Amino acid sequence: MRASRLLSLLLLLQNRGRMSATQLAAELDVTARTIYRDVEALVAAGVPVYAEHGPTGGYQLMDGYRTRLTGLTAEEAESLFLTGMPQPAAELGLGAQVAAAELKLMAALPTPYRDASIRIRQRFHLDAPGWYREPGRVPHLLAVAEALWQDQAIEVRYRRWSPEPGEVTRRLQPLGLVLKAGVWYLIAVGDERPRTYRVSAITGLRLLPDRFTRPDGFDLAEFWQHHVARFEQSDTDQVAVVTLSPRGVADLPDLLGPRAARTARGTLADPGPDGWRQATIPLESVPHAAASLLRLGADVRVLEPPALVAHMAATIRAMARLYPRSGSAADPDVAGGPDHQVVPAG
Repeated sequence: MRASRLLSLLLLLQNRGRMSATQLAAELDVTARTIYRDVEALVAAGVPVYAEHGPTGGYQLMDGYRTRLTGLTAEEAESLFLTGMPQPAAELGLGAQVAAAELKLMAALPTPYRDASIRIRQRFHLDAPGWYREPGRVPHLLAVAEALWQDQAIEVRYRRWSPEPGEVTRRLQPLGLVLKAGVWYLIAVGDERPRTYRVSAITGLRLLPDRFTRPDGFDLAEFWQHHVARFEQSDTDQVAVVTLSPRGVADLPDLLGPRAARTARGTLADPGPDGWRQATIPLESVPHAAASLLRLGADVRVLEPPALVAHMAATIRAMARLYPRSGSAADPDVAGGPDHQVVPAG
């Protein structure tokens, strides 16, 4: 363990130049006292490390010194595909391997390539979860990943929503993990063909002693692409008919997303005398559609299906009861009318 840390310390100094004991300790998750001892060990081994004192001081290598001790371990090599995604790597238990692999790769690169890679990291960053969302809890992700690495069967308790909500038990052969919009999905074979399971919906997991052989020709990226296409196509199997104000039409991409908005825009009728236009939009479910359409406020009116019209009407009546008109500041006449605007101070 200490030998690995000494190598990491050496590579940090080689790749980044002068670093303080505090910075090195933070990178290697140890105390500054441990860094002092490690530096002494490197010097004793003949590595030309010297210290400069003062507010901008720190440890650095003598100019021109480079190490070639950059061999990757098997675990570090396996983690290379996650080098641009530190959060997913940490969730899979590969955070330390990713950091070590990056250090060794940087040390092995010629100086111009190393400088270019540093410039890219300084300018681009991937943040997978959506806005206002935190990564979901996935307590069984590490166990799923372990089974995936070992081609090992698992038995899971899974919380499903269709065809009937409830918990089911499934025996699965894991084929792959996919991170989509901050959510982990497991691709696994159950009874017959590969299916998709949301990892956060796994409530219990047991590793089985059985090993399995992966299907010949299975391509994870290709499977996921087809799965997404089928899922998005299923969204258009049911539709809602609405009329939209000009502002409602303009807000469709923010409401539905680019793909569904393009589908809806393709159905837009000619504007009526008031500028409103009829459109057909994908309907995933009545509650989901109602929650989305309510974001348009008075810029949308639902015409079909009747279940969605009833749901919208009931929700709006319930909301209206929360804002009584008489003598209330919520009354448009009291607050200044529907066109009243509050001007921020300053």
